[in-house]
Amino acid sequence: MVLWLTGLSGSGKTTLASALKERLGPRFAGLVVLDGDQVRAAFGDGLGHGPEDRVVQVTRVQRLARLLSDQGLMVIVALVYQNPALLSWNRDRIRNYYEVHIDCSLETVKRRDTKGLYAAYERGEMEHVVGCDIPWVPPRRPDFVINGDAPPDPSESAKDILSSIPRLARDPGES
Repeated sequence: MVLWLTGLSGSGKTTLASALKERLGPRFAGLVVLDGDQVRAAFGDGLGHGPEDRVVQVTRVQRLARLLSDQGLMVIVALVYQNPALLSWNRDRIRNYYEVHIDCSLETVKRRDTKGLYAAYERGEMEHVVGCDIPWVPPRRPDFVINGDAPPDPSESAKDILSSIPRLARDPGES
C-alpha cells in the first residue's frame, strides 16, 4: 500500500508521516517513508526546484513508491506536488493508493515557515516556491483531508487516517 501525503511546504507532511510510521511500524516490518527532501538528497540533489525539475522529482518518487509497494512494503510518501497529471498517474498505476491532503492555507505555512522558504522568497533570494511563483493545485479527490490550518495532534490525525482505511482500521494494540 502507498499512503501519499501532500500539501504545501510547511503544512505538516513530514510530521504526519512520522506519526503514521510510529503507529504502523509495529504492524509492518517492511515500512518505508519517502520524504521529498530526503529522496532529493539521496539522488544527489542535482535537481533544481523549477517546474520541470519538480516533475522529475515526483516521477522518481512515484516509481520508487510503486516498486516498493509491489514488493510488499508499506510506503508512506510525504511530498509537495501540484501537477494534476501526476496525481492521476498515482491513482491509475499504484495499487492500494491512498491520498491524504493536508489542506493548509498559504498564510498559515508562511507564518510557520519551518524551512525559511517563504521568507527567502519574499526577500527575492529564492524562486520556484509552490504557492508563490509556482501555482498550488490541490488534489481534486483526496481520500482523506486534514485541516492544516488547525491541525489536530499528529498522532490523532494518524489514527483517524488509519481508521478510514478498512485494511488498516484495526490497531492490534486496541481491543
